[in-house]
Amino acid sequence: MTDISEITITDPTYKEKTKYNFIEKFIISLLNDKRDMAFVRLCAIIMVTTIPFAIYLFIPGCLTWWLVAIYYTFNFAFLMGPFILMLHLTSHRPMFKKQYSYLNNIIPWIIGPFLGETPEAYFAHHLGMHHAEGNMPEDHSSTMKYQRDSFKDFLKYYFSFLIVGTYQLATYLKKKNRTKVLTNFLKGELGFWLFCVALMFFNWQATLCVFVIPVIVVRFFMMAGNWGQHAFIDREHPDNDYVNSINCINGRYNRTCFNDGYHIIHHIKPTMHWTDLPGEFMKNLNNYAKENSIIFKKIDFFQVWFFLMTKRYDILAKNLITINHHLQTKEEAIALLKQRTKRFDVG
Repeated sequence: MTDISEITITDPTYKEKTKYNFIEKFIISLLNDKRDMAFVRLCAIIMVTTIPFAIYLFIPGCLTWWLVAIYYTFNFAFLMGPFILMLHLTSHRPMFKKQYSYLNNIIPWIIGPFLGETPEAYFAHHLGMHHAEGNMPEDHSSTMKYQRDSFKDFLKYYFSFLIVGTYQLATYLKKKNRTKVLTNFLKGELGFWLFCVALMFFNWQATLCVFVIPVIVVRFFMMAGNWGQHAFIDREHPDNDYVNSINCINGRYNRTCFNDGYHIIHHIKPTMHWTDLPGEFMKNLNNYAKENSIIFKKIDFFQVWFFLMTKRYDILAKNLITINHHLQTKEEAIALLKQRTKRFDVG
């Protein structure tokens, strides 16, 4: 365990450039917030690397398994995380100004399918349901009814999402009368799979490698991430964002994935810009202390998930940050973490 007084925040914040070239000035004129230039750069990298590479794999005779291995390594190791978090943040805060709003479709509709994200599904699931319900029982991605250090329960969670998640989300949106979100979701989801079926007749191997397999892999990682984000829930206050989510600070993940580790703050202030999150965290330490929030250092949500699946509470306790000194020993920390991973009877 580490006391917060011993921590210096190293997660990224915004640093103003002194000069912009004419291309940057033009792009900034299109943006709602010039701090989102980082997203423009990421989009440009994907559009000049991943997409041409994927198109090349569709050319008859060009797909080889060693090329697929390079394609997957490049995308999954370097681009998947940053892209999904860019998609996440631009779902909450549209990147382009209202008069250029059509450009906001580039990320979910053009880039997304190449990185395992079906068009509109992320927005519908994350904003249409998850944030509306806050991991409570009506949220079909809620972790509450699962034993959150059980790999068997995680597999139930993942395969439920993979097999019936589309139906559950559509049913939820219909029940809540979120007609526009539902319509866009169905257009994107059904359109993507029909597009894949059509491509199968042209090159089924490339279709599987470029579009189908990434969806299966990405949905696994998304569920693992959500599991880690909402693994430790206070049984007395499961609807309290301070104790049904966690923060992960000062890790490499935050530097590459736009401060995604600040998940408590994200649920409290979902439209806050990612560069403001470290400062917001430090300003509200009293709230984290009062609520006994779970905060880790130098590990991310996927590592949290892995350590739970392997029941390495000792590692989790080692990376736990204490704020109000309510935990004095590693054994007390482990007991608290275990208590907060117990399944709920949600009726």
